[in-house]
Amino acid sequence: MSHSSEDRLERFASGGAACMTAFKLLRIVLQLLEGLLTCALVFPFVGEAVRARLIRRWSIKLLRLCQVEVVVIDKAAGTSPAHALIVANHISWLDIFVINVWHPCRFVAKADIRAWPLLGWLCDKAGTIFIERGSLRAVRRIYEGLVHRLHAGERVAFFPEGTTSTQGTLLPFHSNLFESAVEAGVAVQPFAVRYLCVEPDIGRFGKTGRFHPSVTFIGDMTFVESLMAILKGGKIRAELVRLPPIATVGGHRRELAQAAHAAIAAELAAAGERRAA
Repeated sequence: MSHSSEDRLERFASGGAACMTAFKLLRIVLQLLEGLLTCALVFPFVGEAVRARLIRRWSIKLLRLCQVEVVVIDKAAGTSPAHALIVANHISWLDIFVINVWHPCRFVAKADIRAWPLLGWLCDKAGTIFIERGSLRAVRRIYEGLVHRLHAGERVAFFPEGTTSTQGTLLPFHSNLFESAVEAGVAVQPFAVRYLCVEPDIGRFGKTGRFHPSVTFIGDMTFVESLMAILKGGKIRAELVRLPPIATVGGHRRELAQAAHAAIAAELAAAGERRAA
């Protein structure tokens, strides 16, 4: 085959991949618009149970469009607490929707997310609680709101690292918001989150079970850049591991933060050893 023919084939393949990515992006935009309409036209007239079902169904569909399959792994003895403070390691904006597949929660998130195109407004209308960086007054206000919501029987979730980290690492946990679980008298429910490669991407990223590189969301990366990387990166297996709940009776927020950090770190380390074997 001549070099010109090879060049034409390469351009054709590149153009086809670009069209496919554009089509996937269009479907996601339509899904986001559907979510916005649901929040604006349906949520004001339905109860919490219906809202939860709609959020879960919508999250599943969004993740499928992003080529993400969610697998929930339960390593906790007994049933899940009816209401609890949910904590997890933080890798990507996908984490919120992965946890919503298990059970829709009220999330505490950085105020920056509110400015994201479409998704920020959607998170706001879905009940996300936004917190400003470095504002002690905002932390106090959020804390009081969390106690109220936990007393009301809701599941509230936040990422105690305060920012995203690379897969396989775990930053120190901020302990302030753990106090809300102590005051509300509810358990802390830790989760470990990881994103793995699946077939047919073994040849590109290594054997099945390796960390998927496209979900990395750190540094100056924007939401749009992250979304495009995910759409181009192939199928993703998101594993959400429920760990044993941590009782808060008589506990201190720093002790609870350390216990949750140790549990999640141990799970991530154990999974890393299994992948290396």
